[in-house]
Amino acid sequence: MSSAVLGVPAPALPIDLLRQFDVPGPRYTSYPTADRFAEAFGADDYLQALRERRDASAQAGPLSLYVHIPFCESLCYYCACNKVVTRHRERGRQYLAYLAREIELQAAQLGRGATVSQLHLGGGSPTFLDDQELGELAALLHRSFSFERGGERSIEIDPRTVDAQRLSNLAALGFNRLSFGVQDFDPAVQQAVHRVQPASQVFSLMAAARALGFESINVDLIYGLPRQNDASFERTLAQIRELRPDRIALYAYAHLPERFKPQRRILAEELPDAAGRVRMLARAIDVLTQAGYVYIGMDHFALPDDPLAVAKRHGRLLRDFQGYGTRPDGDLIALGVSAIGRVGATYSQNAKTLDEYYDRLDRGLLPVVRGLALSRDDLLRRAVIMALMCRGRVDFDAMGEALAVDFRHYFATEFAALGPLAACGMVRLSDHDVTVTEQGWFLVRAVAMVFDRYARANRTRFSRVV
Repeated sequence: MSSAVLGVPAPALPIDLLRQFDVPGPRYTSYPTADRFAEAFGADDYLQALRERRDASAQAGPLSLYVHIPFCESLCYYCACNKVVTRHRERGRQYLAYLAREIELQAAQLGRGATVSQLHLGGGSPTFLDDQELGELAALLHRSFSFERGGERSIEIDPRTVDAQRLSNLAALGFNRLSFGVQDFDPAVQQAVHRVQPASQVFSLMAAARALGFESINVDLIYGLPRQNDASFERTLAQIRELRPDRIALYAYAHLPERFKPQRRILAEELPDAAGRVRMLARAIDVLTQAGYVYIGMDHFALPDDPLAVAKRHGRLLRDFQGYGTRPDGDLIALGVSAIGRVGATYSQNAKTLDEYYDRLDRGLLPVVRGLALSRDDLLRRAVIMALMCRGRVDFDAMGEALAVDFRHYFATEFAALGPLAACGMVRLSDHDVTVTEQGWFLVRAVAMVFDRYARANRTRFSRVV
């Protein structure tokens, strides 16, 4: 197994290799990806999946919960999330009332008291809800589910919406992991994307969070934003090294104004060119690995003693709609507008607009409006893609035995397609296995795409690998 897969900082990544694989591709938080979801899969199909899980409760593992809070006080121009920009605080309370209805409907099908090992609040900005409302949401969840001791309780934080007291209140509610949305520390870049937040504010919040004993703190960064350049991004990286969060998520900005209306406010001429983006990514990899961070995969870094890095070293890394994780692979119950869940061999997504979400709940219906029941081929390919994304290796005989297929025969086309990746040093290929190399690990999406039956014909919908 490669040193990168084992969690050892990797050598510098050649810029030529980054340029070669700067193509659109899925992020593989699921396989098949959400663009394959269809309205032919609806609430009745999801109900059936919930009932099957309930009937097999003795074999079912703990659940994960995701709650989507869509509201933001101001618009960030780069954003491609499902959000509602408003300063009307009463909209949060209305939304909470409808979340209560959905939680009740879900719990009625699952059976009350289903065990939960993970909870994640995302958005939007979950901290749009005030502390009382967040407390009410926590109480709603605890009335319907049974939370494991020591489980993960994470929440995404807009630094502009919290102070030390709010962080203390979140800790009192049981949250033990935070993710701060930083994106970039440069004032000119912040102005260009309409997200101004002084670095001093983030440093102060980080100190407060550490004093309160939060177990893991993540910081989100984005490269490829307007007005970013080599010098400005170098300064941001230096500040991140000083801040030293436990985890770093480094995303490539995907400029798709035809799909995401807020991005139309970004001036295309202010965006760094492809060569500039590649240089920024290469420099970030160098700086962060030299600072002691382990590259987890898919733009994620963690300090060596963080549970994410430990899971990587021991081959226990997993991947779901929230990205990389450490908990056993299992079902994800999604709550709120646009939220995506996974139950058994199905994916489901709630209504994307508040009006439709509210309307379905007013009629006593679960708000699932589309999804997918996975075929056997989907399940086979998902197992291979997730093995590559999480462990960086596929043993053909072991995988074939686990999946009850002749691996070399079933994936003969894909096996041949791995040849060019081996030739350029992305993978090591033998008659028995394929292993992602140190260099290939930074572009593992490109390796996984070899086994993706759908992506070849629909790449333009995805962000770029670099």
